[in-house]
Amino acid sequence: MTRSRLTQREIVGYGLGDMGFNFYWTNISTFLLIFYTDTFGISAAAAATMLFVVKIFNAFTDPLIGAFADRTQTRWGKFRPYLLFLPLPLAVMGVLTYNTPALGPTGKLVWAYVTYLLLMTVYTGINLPYSALSGVITGDARERNAVNASRFVAGFAGGTIVTAASPRLVAWLGDGDPALGWTLTMVFWGTAAAVIFAITFRTTTERVQPGRAEPSSVRQDLRDLRTSLPWILLFFLALIIMGSITLRMTSAAYYFKYVVNRPELLATFVPAYLLAAAAGTACTPMLTRFIDKRKLLIGLMLLSTVLSTAFLFVDADQIALMYALQIALGLALGPKSPLNFSMLADAADFNEWRNGRRATAMTFAASSFAQKLGTAVAVGVIGALFTALGYVPNAVQSADSQSGIVWLMSVIPAAFTLMAAVIMMFYTLDNPTMARIQADLAARNSST
Repeated sequence: MTRSRLTQREIVGYGLGDMGFNFYWTNISTFLLIFYTDTFGISAAAAATMLFVVKIFNAFTDPLIGAFADRTQTRWGKFRPYLLFLPLPLAVMGVLTYNTPALGPTGKLVWAYVTYLLLMTVYTGINLPYSALSGVITGDARERNAVNASRFVAGFAGGTIVTAASPRLVAWLGDGDPALGWTLTMVFWGTAAAVIFAITFRTTTERVQPGRAEPSSVRQDLRDLRTSLPWILLFFLALIIMGSITLRMTSAAYYFKYVVNRPELLATFVPAYLLAAAAGTACTPMLTRFIDKRKLLIGLMLLSTVLSTAFLFVDADQIALMYALQIALGLALGPKSPLNFSMLADAADFNEWRNGRRATAMTFAASSFAQKLGTAVAVGVIGALFTALGYVPNAVQSADSQSGIVWLMSVIPAAFTLMAAVIMMFYTLDNPTMARIQADLAARNSST
């Protein structure tokens, strides 16, 4: 493994890429469901079912994309080329997903299935290699923490920009027509993301190369992961945390529209979380100097459980308290993303140390795979709850429907983060263990 230090330019350039991805991800997680129900005219149950089915399908394509990326060989490396060639198809699919052709109920649903499926497939085709790139631009654990912190600071910043700007862009570009506004808004975000991906491509270098080993099959790579306890635990960790975040992010639009009766607050409420999460992310490298990653994650998940539960007791007119809890949750949940991705790179090192084979992108497919499953579970919970409680779009909600929305913002995501804390108690790749593994790999590779 090469130990040359990263430059600040490379750390920033890599991190900037996640801002581009959040131009899509935040729009999808925050606005897509309410776009389908309140603009495109699909029922909540049908839209939620569609999102769930597509996420499940895409989750099972992620290992295939990871295997393909691991076997890519170009003069630019394994993972960087995807940042160069796929942004245009991604932009096209983003525009089509947020387009509203004049179709009947069945035609609208078919259009939603096809466009959203293709959007998420192409998104993963870029995002998964980008994530794996963090595992090969450095083999140093502290540098990985810094790289992933940079990534998620930029990602949260991108999410903040999107949440604040998208409703305004829709109103401005659509000039009173939200359907047209959403289409043109996605043209804007797709163009901006493509520029950012080009910058990330130009500023990064793939340094870490696996030791010489016999080529492995996709089946062997999957077998290695299935027998890796750290990978299995990180898989479920990512699934549960993404489920918790998606529940709150998606429910926030409904919460302010139908419970607080102030939908305009969404434009500052979600950015308040994202800015706080960015601050928490920025503190991650400092925190990991004093606290082991495993212990830090357990503490943060327990704190998030308490803060989410507290939201149940906030009245609809206690706006300041809503924002205070939201900011506290952002600070608590901010470090989880760089910690999780740094741990995935550690899991790739562990698998190479144990098996003599390295499948970086396949290892990182755990996160993409789990995030999509977690999102699917969250959307499924929302759709089922809305259907059971009689949600009616663009109408005054019943008391049961309002209570369900509040639970989606509080107790239900709290149960998810509590499960995440329990899972991390079984994780074994602490700092001393990783130092020993990386020293062994360095010695092994220097002798080949």
